[in-house]
Amino acid sequence: MQSGGCTNVLNSSLVGIIDEASKSHAFDKIYGASLGLEGFFEDEVIDLSNVPERTLDRIKRAPGAALGSTRRRLTEEDLPVVFDRLAGRDITDWFIAGGNDSAATGHTLTVDAKARGYDLTVINIPKTIDNDLVMTDHCPGFGSAARFVALATMGAGRDAESMRTAAPITIIEVMGRDAGWLAASAILAKQDERDAPHVICVPEIPVVEDDFLGQMEDAYRRYGFAVAVVSENARGPDDGVLGGEQDPYLVDDFGHPYYDGPARYLAGLVGKALGVRARYEKPGTIQRSFMSATSPSDIQEAEMAGRAGVRAAMDGKSDVMVTLERAPGAKYSCGTGLAPLELVGGKVRTMPAEYLDPQTGSIQDEFIRYLKPLVGRLPRLARFD
Repeated sequence: MQSGGCTNVLNSSLVGIIDEASKSHAFDKIYGASLGLEGFFEDEVIDLSNVPERTLDRIKRAPGAALGSTRRRLTEEDLPVVFDRLAGRDITDWFIAGGNDSAATGHTLTVDAKARGYDLTVINIPKTIDNDLVMTDHCPGFGSAARFVALATMGAGRDAESMRTAAPITIIEVMGRDAGWLAASAILAKQDERDAPHVICVPEIPVVEDDFLGQMEDAYRRYGFAVAVVSENARGPDDGVLGGEQDPYLVDDFGHPYYDGPARYLAGLVGKALGVRARYEKPGTIQRSFMSATSPSDIQEAEMAGRAGVRAAMDGKSDVMVTLERAPGAKYSCGTGLAPLELVGGKVRTMPAEYLDPQTGSIQDEFIRYLKPLVGRLPRLARFD
């Protein structure tokens, strides 16, 4: 089952699960839940037992969720239907590719299966562009989205610099509901002092509007243009999302609120204060689906996580999430581990102090060293002067 927001490499994990399970000869059938829980409730499943290798290879490189995804929450009332469906197809192993809400779902299934006396192995495969899962070094999907953000910031910066007599200010709003990992990734676009981004705003550090305006004005006076990258839920000192809208326009099944983000609001502030045109950009789902921004390590590690999940199930493990474990040393390499779902579900990993100065909000070199191997090599740009 694929669950939650999609990523560039969610299907790589799916193919890792399918291929590893097929080659193990330990399973009679492999099913995919169509549209996650929603399709499963209706007994809409896809037989994945004999998918041609050529098809799997093409699916592996596609963004989105090949099975279809959902944000539907598992409720107590759903559980009898779930176990009826499982028993109807004699399903003994359930692999869920998703984030922290999916981890909570996996743990709920495990607990209820034990209470019912149903023999069910549950393994979660990590997935989120937000990079906010606990107990893992990083999350499949993050590296590619971070690469997109860095490239988009690099391009938007050069555009604002080029158009500095007409539209010198750009505010880019990126995803990241509770943590600033993705917005902070824009720092890789900054190859010299004048390069964008000049300001980064993350949920972990309250944004004081006067300070923000001062930073943007300082960059504009120095370089003739200024670019800020802000998280979708960047907050002010009163803990409200920037923009004056205290009420969300949507609350999903998991209780997550969605707001009209801060980019338009901040662009209006800067434009009025400086008397210039200020643009705002909100890429939306493009940042998690733009194929050309897929990170090489991300696609490889996503598949590796899927395969590791199958091996964990065959080793008798259950109620766990596969983790990505960075090996110590200067040269980057990554393996897998396991973490209890009970310690993952519903938890959020925010950026630690060694990556983000809690006083100034500036991005630390330690984060750049952490991030670079996940994103891959970026182009080097030049100027005439």
